[in-house]
Amino acid sequence: MKKSHIVPLACAAGLLGVGLGAAPAPAAHEVHLVHEGQSIQKAVDAAQPGDTVVVLAGVYHESVTVRTRGLTLRGLGASTVIEPTAAQLAAAAAPATGTAAAPKKEAAKKSAAKKATKKAADKAAKKAAKKSARKRTPVAPTCEGSGNGICVIGTKDKALSGVMVTDLTVRDFPKNGVWAMGTDRLTVRGVVAVNNGQWGIAQERSTRAVIRGNSVRGSGDAGLFLGNTVSAEQGATDTLGTRVVHNDLRDNRIGLTVRRLRDLTVTRNVMTANCAAVFVVGDENKPKAGDITIGGNRIERNNKYCAKTARLPFLQGSGIILTGAENTQVMRNTITGNTGTSPLSGGIVLFKSFVGVTSEHNRITDNTLSGNGPADLVNQEATASGNVFQSNSCRASRPTGLC
Repeated sequence: MKKSHIVPLACAAGLLGVGLGAAPAPAAHEVHLVHEGQSIQKAVDAAQPGDTVVVLAGVYHESVTVRTRGLTLRGLGASTVIEPTAAQLAAAAAPATGTAAAPKKEAAKKSAAKKATKKAADKAAKKAAKKSARKRTPVAPTCEGSGNGICVIGTKDKALSGVMVTDLTVRDFPKNGVWAMGTDRLTVRGVVAVNNGQWGIAQERSTRAVIRGNSVRGSGDAGLFLGNTVSAEQGATDTLGTRVVHNDLRDNRIGLTVRRLRDLTVTRNVMTANCAAVFVVGDENKPKAGDITIGGNRIERNNKYCAKTARLPFLQGSGIILTGAENTQVMRNTITGNTGTSPLSGGIVLFKSFVGVTSEHNRITDNTLSGNGPADLVNQEATASGNVFQSNSCRASRPTGLC
């Protein structure tokens, strides 16, 4: 196995300046090279804040967790591929099974307790309780154990800042290709995420991210998922200006899901062959989702069929859906050929949320729509206040008069 290489980035001019009595140069960041057959995780663990880990061409079977601020994890484009471990594939393929061992053990304990004296029974019960408590001690899930490819993880109290993941392929993971939680100023750029079981690229509890120039295909749920938290009920959180720009999202269940967030922009993306292109989701929690700009995107023929779930009807032929959202601008998008018979089908759809929360004070302006069915514009929020449809180029709407 080849040894990994560490390349210092101190410049010769800085060193010369020290020799001439100038101020010392700042500490150099390092580049850690990873060759095929080596461990990416070991290089990441060895890196210091501001370092770069360059993953050279090859196929790497592992999950990678980043917890170092300012770290750049960089591949060489399509030639750098990260795939699941054998253990992840085996776990994903194994059927969910229960066990009869626990009930049998419990019955044996009860039988023993009945035969024992009261003192012995009390002692046995206390011992069993302590053992059970130890078993229930929660263990933090690992990136690999959760079925993810690359995980960028901060803490609940301190965001992990300035991490970049760029120029690599992450594919076929049982859960998510790239998963981030508790981050600030994360950049995911030039990543190809293919055939991941849940989300291609996803983040929660994160701020000021830039998700730019990625290609995401074949995700079991959303190609891109941005949410406040998936583990608790709470109001929308402020992303402080997260940007989703120039991504290519196709053949996913949903191209982009924005769940319970505020203050972000979705611009100049291409979305096609999904069941739905953009889904902005709010609910009864306060504040509502909103203060979002969706502009300049090309949304075409998102006519893939996706069966209903416990939370949603079947999806097909949906361009942009707003449900339970407020103060969102949908403007200057080109939306064509999205057709279906789902309650959520149409070019741009305002849909009352399934918990009865209305979408209000949204502006749908200057969009170019054609060939969407049942209509280019669908407003199922006729009784909601403040929604504006203005200067859109389209032929059919429900109700009539919106074009």
